[in-house]
Amino acid sequence: MSKRGYAACKKLLTGLIGAPIAHSASPAMHERAAEALGLRGHYQLIEVAGADAAGLRMMLEGVRRLGFAGVNVTYPYKEAVVPLLDELAPGAAAMGAVNTVVAKDGRLIGHNTDTTGFARAVAPLLAPSGNAVAVIGTGGVGKAIAFALASLRVSDLRIFDSETARAEKLASLLARHGGATVAKSVEDALDGATGLVNGTPVGMLPNRGMPVPAALLHEKMWVADAVYSPLITPLLAAAQAKGARIMTGRELAIYQAADAFELFTGLAPSTEVMGEAFDEVMAARSAAYHAA
Repeated sequence: MSKRGYAACKKLLTGLIGAPIAHSASPAMHERAAEALGLRGHYQLIEVAGADAAGLRMMLEGVRRLGFAGVNVTYPYKEAVVPLLDELAPGAAAMGAVNTVVAKDGRLIGHNTDTTGFARAVAPLLAPSGNAVAVIGTGGVGKAIAFALASLRVSDLRIFDSETARAEKLASLLARHGGATVAKSVEDALDGATGLVNGTPVGMLPNRGMPVPAALLHEKMWVADAVYSPLITPLLAAAQAKGARIMTGRELAIYQAADAFELFTGLAPSTEVMGEAFDEVMAARSAAYHAA
């Protein structure tokens, strides 16, 4: 819909498909951003666990027919929705993963704002040259992170996944985008690395594990985590203790949401407003967790 169209109707219906998603900060970020732009926004959580292709197709048909501007897609459906869409943006097509579906003129178009959002977030951490970055996990978000780093011309990109075939598949997709090396182990991936990104759910509450041993972290590297619940994961706490620079999942969450909002509406939201909404959600969640 055009900017003029949104100004006229003042309504915006978007949402999120995935499971589990009750913890998501997306409703607060999107609805607050809409309000700041004079829109009446509603962001619907569509939580369906274990959906097969037929179930996903049914949900997407609802998005197409019920007035949605679009929806975000999260675990475990970022790759499963790809063949069910009418069109893919080039970036989403290259990696075979979608986290944003735009409904336009009766068609569903897949995008990946995890990639654009992470690129915006991580750029300040990268050195002008000599970047050796390890990405742990090559699922939906790990794919997006690897493509984001490739777009920023990381000189030495290492990827590791406990499922070697999945890592090798990602490496083949990256071959046309600067390439990546499949590491044989976490230790191999981090050998001489200047940066580390956790693209797995390890460390997300209630899990308190770490995707890499603390002994492999050091003060000359930066460490980022896609997990944002909690903000300071066990990995980031260990990295801080070693003197490493860290980036929480906050930045990725905000920037991917902002890029998705702009795709839905054609309007650029305030990342400051979205950040305030995100922080309020996280503060309330932390208080509830410690009170339990």
